[in-house]
Amino acid sequence: MKYLSLFLFVLLISTNIQAQISSDYDMATDFSVIKTYTFAGWEKNSDQILNDFDKDRITKALRSEFNSRGMSYVESDGNVEITLYIVINKKTSTTAYTTYTGGMGYYGGRRGWGRGYGGVGMSSGSTSYSESDYLEGTLVINMFDKSSKDLMWEGIITTVVKEKPEKREKSIPKKIKKLMKKYPVKPTK
Repeated sequence: MKYLSLFLFVLLISTNIQAQISSDYDMATDFSVIKTYTFAGWEKNSDQILNDFDKDRITKALRSEFNSRGMSYVESDGNVEITLYIVINKKTSTTAYTTYTGGMGYYGGRRGWGRGYGGVGMSSGSTSYSESDYLEGTLVINMFDKSSKDLMWEGIITTVVKEKPEKREKSIPKKIKKLMKKYPVKPTK
């Protein structure tokens, strides 16, 4: 029973991979004065691997997060420009689980002086091995100063891509919200 519990725990952990998030920014920048932003587009046409629905999910989630920080989207001439870059890689997850049973039998002890005696026993072990393919996506969000074109903030999120659109509808905003917690200005709304 304890082996079954351990197996289920390992299976749960391996299928519930958390998003990896990192962020960096120019410490000299006062982000609280930024009031408008524009989307400068997707770098290197990386959006061609996405469908229109997922592009919309990403940009809506970003707009919501920036709006909650007192920033407004404008079509052109914003204080900053936001660029997006996405990469999707095929990955393989490998899981191995070993069971071992042993210690059945008898091994003698010592009587007085001398060595032990006896020695009968059986043991066995088996390993089950499985692989599963999945997609891993990395989204890079860069914020550039409109006038100097200097990078001001960068946020990177790497996570497993959900296959079902219904799950992506929920997971994309959650993951972007988690990433935006690393943004220097906290939400006001």
